[in-house]
Amino acid sequence: MKQILIISGKGGAGKTVITASLAAVFKSKVIADCDVDAADLHLLLHPRIKERNQFSGLAKARIELQKCTGCGECIKVCRFDAIDSNFVVDPISCEGCQVCRLICPVDAISMENNVAGEYYISETEYGMMVHARLGIAEENSGRLVSLVRKKAREYGERLGVDYVVIDGPPGIGCPVIASLSGVDLAVVVIEPSLSGIQDAKRVIDVANHFGIKVVCIINKFDINLENTKSIEHWCRSNNIPLLGKIVFDPVVSESIVRRIPIVELGDNKVAQQLKAFITNLRQFLN
Repeated sequence: MKQILIISGKGGAGKTVITASLAAVFKSKVIADCDVDAADLHLLLHPRIKERNQFSGLAKARIELQKCTGCGECIKVCRFDAIDSNFVVDPISCEGCQVCRLICPVDAISMENNVAGEYYISETEYGMMVHARLGIAEENSGRLVSLVRKKAREYGERLGVDYVVIDGPPGIGCPVIASLSGVDLAVVVIEPSLSGIQDAKRVIDVANHFGIKVVCIINKFDINLENTKSIEHWCRSNNIPLLGKIVFDPVVSESIVRRIPIVELGDNKVAQQLKAFITNLRQFLN
């Protein structure tokens, strides 16, 4: 079973559109949406939730007012201004660092579990999907990403599928690192803008640091042909396989509005190019 991660280094490069196409074309797979801070793969795959589970984030402080003597030591040491003058903790501001609990002379502060989000086991027209939603202003998205990947891998092994197709988060932070850990291949989607190129190089550096094999695909390559040539040259110079290029076409927006993978929207140029990319990807994985 191969784990394939689609990442981009930045938001808006087109990774979810490409992930949905992989999910539609690959027959034997489990799908995972690891962009838990702003999940959107469900918009194209329409999962039917079969199992709903709570995700506990960092514990939050709670002050027992019956024990509290009002000494104010907790307020002094809280760097996040999470404790007000009435010794009530704001759960949004509290970062769960526990310094207030350690400093309290009368043990009036305890740490309580905090439900930070949910993760789901769902069925789609294209196979089983594991996805999640992180709560507003909640932390620990890296832990939730790891949990989604773990569940997807477990179901993949149980069902005996060939692939786990993972829609990764943008950027190079903790959620991306949690997505990259242990995958067989990272597909980096690059758009030919200056920010797109720079951010793609940064996420490729992260993948290389962890010893993850990388391939690239250029999305919307025709919006700046000069930058596209620069990307092609850079990939050749760094021995990074470039497996496809996708044109900029309004048909992609049409597929998003209609909420179906682009490869399911008839015989259009983008679908043809994506299918050619997927063929190249299969050959690379063999």
